[in-house]
Amino acid sequence: MLSPFFGEFMGTLVLILLGDGVVAGVLLKRSKAENAGWMVITTGWAFAVMAGVYVSIACGSKDAFLNPAFTLGVAITSHDYSKLVPLIGAQMLGAFVGAALVWLQYLPHWKETPDTSLKLAVFCTAPAIRNIAANLISEIIGTFALVFIAATIFSKAVAKDGIAAGLGPYLVGCLVWAIGLSLGGTTGYAINPARDLGPRIAHAVLPIAGKGNSDWGYATIPVVGPLIGASLAGLLIRVLSF
Repeated sequence: MLSPFFGEFMGTLVLILLGDGVVAGVLLKRSKAENAGWMVITTGWAFAVMAGVYVSIACGSKDAFLNPAFTLGVAITSHDYSKLVPLIGAQMLGAFVGAALVWLQYLPHWKETPDTSLKLAVFCTAPAIRNIAANLISEIIGTFALVFIAATIFSKAVAKDGIAAGLGPYLVGCLVWAIGLSLGGTTGYAINPARDLGPRIAHAVLPIAGKGNSDWGYATIPVVGPLIGASLAGLLIRVLSF
């Protein structure tokens, strides 16, 4: 049963379960974590990434990308596009199921939360200031940082004898934490098409009490921006030959 597809599915499921879960805890009414703030959200997402990568590896995906943009960036660097479609399919499915589990986890709290924008924010990102060009640039920069810096962490120059077993996911989680704290305030740092689109679809189809619309007018930005940012990072990594 262990396979790259299953690993990416389970890892992305855990990523969204814990990542969207911390947002739900902070935003939904009568949660014990209500109003805990941005530091808690960025920290929760960092641990979510770390946990998702561990689960993905254990379940059969040695790559543990959990992110279509990251998967594309690595494909551009390596010239190997054979994994692209199946892994992205697994990531999207895992993101949807993870979001559905968050809905179940906080089932009584949706009715208690009148603000439809807060409910949507549990599932997907939205910009602090809606400016399509600026929002796209933010997602490009954030995802470029994710893919490029991750490549340096695992590069031969930095990890001459390789990364110690189990340390890699922790370092990637720290990287996502840094991106969230430093760059996430503009758009909510989707930096992952599956992380945004899968849960957005879940928001659209699940019977969430009192939900509003799923903001499809913005939905292309957290998909296209990360794909562009990861592609640029992949090209630069290939040129530099990390």
